[in-house]
Amino acid sequence: MKTALICGVSGQDGAYLAQLLLDRGYQVYGTSRDAQISTFRNLERLGIRDRIHLLSMAPSDFRSVLQVLTKAQPQEIYNLAGQSSVGLSFDQPVETLESIATGTLNLLEAIRFLGGGIKFYNAGSSECFGDAGHAAADETTPFRPRSPYAVAKAAAFWEVANYREAYGLFACSGILFNHESPLRPQRFVTQKIIAAACRIAQGEATPLELGNISVQRDWGWAPEYVEAMYRMVQQPEADDYVIATGVTISLEDFVAHAFTCVGLNWQDHVISDPTLFRPTDIAVGRANPAKAQRQLGWEAQYQWTDVVRSMVEVQQGLQA
Repeated sequence: MKTALICGVSGQDGAYLAQLLLDRGYQVYGTSRDAQISTFRNLERLGIRDRIHLLSMAPSDFRSVLQVLTKAQPQEIYNLAGQSSVGLSFDQPVETLESIATGTLNLLEAIRFLGGGIKFYNAGSSECFGDAGHAAADETTPFRPRSPYAVAKAAAFWEVANYREAYGLFACSGILFNHESPLRPQRFVTQKIIAAACRIAQGEATPLELGNISVQRDWGWAPEYVEAMYRMVQQPEADDYVIATGVTISLEDFVAHAFTCVGLNWQDHVISDPTLFRPTDIAVGRANPAKAQRQLGWEAQYQWTDVVRSMVEVQQGLQA
């Protein structure tokens, strides 16, 4: 039986990845900053909390990281921990950098210190590309980060590349474009939209307030994206991959389809508030996932309309 350690198991991706690994016969350890008080709501929703060994770990504390790795003794580590909100990173830039960049560095250094050939996956982000214009970003596209979150993710990406090249570690990064699911908290704009559309459809009069709805992104389905993470770690050699659907649409399109799914016209219920705009943002995010399709045999099956519809259906079930 293989043992995997998921750092940040309580988040959307951590929960789906834990489910996938359990289905493949793994023994799964998962960490959060304080496992004794964390609700692990997502693990509860998937019905797998009792099957995971839960540990407390502070990624920015090397001693804490080393203790957890020594206890779990994993063959695979999936680093999904760290402050995960682009918007919040403007308010908490130091915490964002420490939790992502320092946390990743501590994990890599602990793996190097312990030896034993642990395979390491790092959660990268399409935010690192910044504004690449209308060109579809691939693994060779330069990084031009436009938020503290993106700066931290870019630093972590190069830490992984450095340890792979300098010390021969099996260390890879998945450069994931936006991916959603019903496990998203409402501080993420997609879940905010879905929840509001469903509430308004039930009679709530409060309009949905959003920032810049002209931004364009590539939105995929999170349960599919954790399969790509798993496949990266199973490769004979570590490498980095862009993971995306290859289809880009505007946030306005996402909003319109969510309201259409509940039988409403979005223009009657949505307000664009300039005070909600970010200090800097990415106008267009496009992806070229050809390398993942070619080398991992991975290709997104859910398109953005499927994502919206599935999230609406689950939200309606919760509100029923």
